[in-house]
Amino acid sequence: MKWTDVNDIAIELADAYPDVDPKTVRFVDLHNWVVELPGFDDDHARGGERVLEAIQQAWINEAE
Repeated sequence: MKWTDVNDIAIELADAYPDVDPKTVRFVDLHNWVVELPGFDDDHARGGERVLEAIQQAWINEAE
């Protein structure tokens, strides 16, 4: 997975953290959780605020 795989990342996060409300996740935690996902293989430094916002929104949508 790459940072651009926003929807796939959101699905993986929803599966990995089913009891977490994605609206309450800090970006530092979100970044760490994304890079720790199995199959994630991208430059950790590329996970900036914009991509984290997109991932968080996709996770919120997935959770609803």
